[in-house]
Amino acid sequence: MNVKQEVLKFFEESKGICISGAQLAIQLSVSRNAVWKAVKSLQDDGYSITAVTNKGYTLTKSNDILSPQSVSKYLADDAGPFNIEVHKTISSTNSVLKSLALDGESEGKVVIALEQTVGRGRMNRSFYSPSGTGIYMSILLRPKMSATDSLFLTTSAAVAVAEAIETVAERNAKIKWVNDIYCDNKKVCGILTEASLNFEGGGLEYAVLGIGINVLEPPGGFPDELKGIATSVFNGANCPADLKSRLVAEILNRFWTYYKSIDNKAFLKSYINRSMIVGNEVYLIGNNTCEKALATKIDEQCRLWVKMQDGTEKALSSGEVSIKKV
Repeated sequence: MNVKQEVLKFFEESKGICISGAQLAIQLSVSRNAVWKAVKSLQDDGYSITAVTNKGYTLTKSNDILSPQSVSKYLADDAGPFNIEVHKTISSTNSVLKSLALDGESEGKVVIALEQTVGRGRMNRSFYSPSGTGIYMSILLRPKMSATDSLFLTTSAAVAVAEAIETVAERNAKIKWVNDIYCDNKKVCGILTEASLNFEGGGLEYAVLGIGINVLEPPGGFPDELKGIATSVFNGANCPADLKSRLVAEILNRFWTYYKSIDNKAFLKSYINRSMIVGNEVYLIGNNTCEKALATKIDEQCRLWVKMQDGTEKALSSGEVSIKKV
């Protein structure tokens, strides 16, 4: 890390506490002028840092800028080998991370954006990713698993996100098979897993796990096409400081716990119990088709079993399922 990043790390770990410039200079083995330049640069980036002569600098507790340092302080000691970078604006976190994966980037790389200009969801749909109100993040994985088992990446991530929302925001979170998180029957999060196959070995070369969360409602509300179906983790303006950082860290902590022993499927029971469609009528969306069915269960392979109107039953491992007719 450079001096600016090191200074920010100290500030984040001591938020609200006054730290002298001399102390920082000694800790970092740099000049006090280098510390001053780092602080000035952070202030220019929008960080609320107060300076008191002969006392030092303080990063105010109300500061809520998402950064690798603000997330790292909430990561568990046994969290994964995460290498986090944060962007104000990016095209698509999944697209950027796939390019890094092809260049040999290591497992655990995390790309986070506060805005996506071409965010993508499933079925090549656009994913609404406005500035400042959401978290858009992607995690690079190099799992030793078959393409068939890659469904467990999405489902374990769904449980991790639901648990994180409940921990940080104290809101009940449900899962709509296979990849959406709902609060109060409205969508707050979508997950998109993209993978590259190793044809010689028959497994995955890498997987990119993309997670998009509506943290706050956008100014002026959601677009007309999303009104009535989308909501945010925090509906009101009372958004605690460090919320985004805590939420990201909580997701990473919980997902990594499931991922490192994914063969045990420790997430499965929670995934099944959180289902919001089992026992309800759903619509199976295909190419110019919309079939009505009854969702009966989710099995140990995370497949959704449905009973068609003619009485036949089948298991779905992919596809689009809607609660409402489309």
